[in-house]
Amino acid sequence: MILCLVTDRRRLGGAMGLPESEWTEALHRQIAAAANAGIDYVQVRESDIEAGALVELVRSLMRVVTGATRLLVNDRLDVALAARAHGVHLKEHSILPADVRRMTPPEFLIGCSVHKISSIAARKSADFLIAGTVLPTASKRAVDYLDQDGLSKIVEAAAGQPVLGIGGLDLSAIPLLASTRATGLAAIGAFIPAAGDDVTDFVKNRVKAMRKAFDSARRRT
Repeated sequence: MILCLVTDRRRLGGAMGLPESEWTEALHRQIAAAANAGIDYVQVRESDIEAGALVELVRSLMRVVTGATRLLVNDRLDVALAARAHGVHLKEHSILPADVRRMTPPEFLIGCSVHKISSIAARKSADFLIAGTVLPTASKRAVDYLDQDGLSKIVEAAAGQPVLGIGGLDLSAIPLLASTRATGLAAIGAFIPAAGDDVTDFVKNRVKAMRKAFDSARRRT
């Protein structure tokens, strides 16, 4: 199973009941915990931060990422390269991965968002795809959800290319995810604790629980 934590420091800090001055510090603790738990990818998606400040944030997050965890920047190739991140995650209507390959080192990771089967062919050179929105979610309300059938069709069309589901996926949705033969999931809310919970313990336990649930669900399919 591949797990990807997508960041949202505003949503994280708000859920934890923190003042804005503490949001970035909470984000660092969340990412450090995820890396220590062996999460595969962290996607930095902080679209309200201007380029220079975002480069500095990514650089600081790179210092807390350990082990095999890889950090990617959402759709900002310039920021990813300037901060020496491990990769970039491209939106469906962004630059194509083949073009990114021509300007990045061989080990640079490329993920791509897809919302329909017709988008897959031009993104076969990506290391993985993130398909959504699978289920209703707080951050994506007015969209056409893929649901189980739609995600299954994207996984089939990807023909072995890793596909992660995104959108409304948490522990309770793991059986649905496994049934589609998706490789894993990407999520924001699934890695955000409630107010009063310790973010480090929550994230470590959540990563462990997700892997266990996915393995169990896969054995039953």
